[in-house]
Amino acid sequence: MLRTHGAWRFVATGFLARQPFAMLTIGIVLLVEHSTGSFGTAGAVSATAGVSMALCAPQTGKLADRFGQAAVLVPGVLVHATAVSLLTTLALLHAPLWALCLAAVPAGASVPQIGPMVRARWAARLEGSPLMTTATAFESVTDEFTFVVGPVLATALCTGVHPAAGLIAEATLTVIGGLLFAAQRATQPRPGRHGLDAHGAAPGRRDRSALAVPGVRVLVAAFLGIGAVFGGMQVSLTAFTEEIGQPGINGLLYGIFATGNMLAGIASGAIMWRRSPQQRLLIAYPLLTLATAPLWAAHSALLLGALGLLVGLCLAPALITGYTLVESLVPATARTEAFTWLTGAVALGQAAAATAAGRLADDHGAEAGFLVPLAGTGLALVTLLALRRRLTPASSGRVAARGVGHRVTAPVD
Repeated sequence: MLRTHGAWRFVATGFLARQPFAMLTIGIVLLVEHSTGSFGTAGAVSATAGVSMALCAPQTGKLADRFGQAAVLVPGVLVHATAVSLLTTLALLHAPLWALCLAAVPAGASVPQIGPMVRARWAARLEGSPLMTTATAFESVTDEFTFVVGPVLATALCTGVHPAAGLIAEATLTVIGGLLFAAQRATQPRPGRHGLDAHGAAPGRRDRSALAVPGVRVLVAAFLGIGAVFGGMQVSLTAFTEEIGQPGINGLLYGIFATGNMLAGIASGAIMWRRSPQQRLLIAYPLLTLATAPLWAAHSALLLGALGLLVGLCLAPALITGYTLVESLVPATARTEAFTWLTGAVALGQAAAATAAGRLADDHGAEAGFLVPLAGTGLALVTLLALRRRLTPASSGRVAARGVGHRVTAPVD
């Protein structure tokens, strides 16, 4: 897979550019909680940024499909750095909640969608290849390694240097990494303005959203539940470590959770799967829901770390399989947008879960916050099972022989 022409350049710069994504929410939570003393307020501000990102990310992806990734990314990273700087300043000045939420809107809306852009590059270069599943797993591992490094780095900076240091580092890395990634123009997918086709939308219609594909809407619901795991774990772990008087281990516990996700991602990419992605998702998602069930009952850091590892191990297969399905459900000209819908769904679920878990932690303790991942994945599982048939790609009625030059596309009787 890594022998693909130009892969190392966009993989390496993409890894650097996506680091800030894992630092933003935890950086907001730690800074706002420090300045206000409330996890509920911190969760509300981080949720505002998450909702803003979820709503704007698909539009960013659509623009990238139409005009090219670099044309969207360069101004985006500059806007993001400015918005995060404003939010940091207001938090340090003890601004009211409405002002913090107002500043969080552009900070979330301008988050660079590096992960979807990298996935779109893989999809463009490996379309129809069995290596696409490996690439999807590789990207999940990269994302989760980001969530191992990012929260630990942000927590260390916020607790060891200054409460605002995490967000300052996030803004700096966004500019540096984003501009380096944008410079890799040779590997970005070719911009186009083509409508969707037999994958789910009417052909010939321009500027149709990837959300017109029924299977993408089902995946969005599933990824909302995955976001609930991320958001609920992040806020509840922060509250738990505060309760036991060891706030410094927050990044470590979240890193253990992300490590489980990363290890499962490595295994998923190494296995030559015989089951279809649809079948794998319907197996992986119930296991994820079951894994979140005992979190609320953990009363020691050791047990919580073990349960977090288990949740991470169950989360990666569901996440990877959902992203893998995009290649078969969505045409190439709308994949960046499709990937950003899924990323945005994770952010929206994370935002809602962060708000709910923050309120529950304030009112009833950290253990109540751990009920949020269970509720989120449970609701998403019901939706996934009810609408599972929509995950089967629509047949175009045509087959093409790949790799045989003298054969042409022929109709199927």
